[in-house]
Amino acid sequence: MNSLLSDIEAFLNETGMTEATFCRATGNGRLIERLRTVGKRGKPGRLWPETERQIRDFMAIERAKRRVAA
Repeated sequence: MNSLLSDIEAFLNETGMTEATFCRATGNGRLIERLRTVGKRGKPGRLWPETERQIRDFMAIERAKRRVAA
């Protein structure tokens, strides 16, 4: 999950998108907060593989849109 959080942060820096906008756009209102939060056992909360795939797909599509628009 740290990899996903790093990838999201890189995407936000690259695009200038805010965390709030990103979370709303992906339908995961508190995603970044949850990835940063350490749970009871010192690990981040559970993230379903399908959710990670959805997030990564969203970033890929947004990058492609921005390349076409540039």
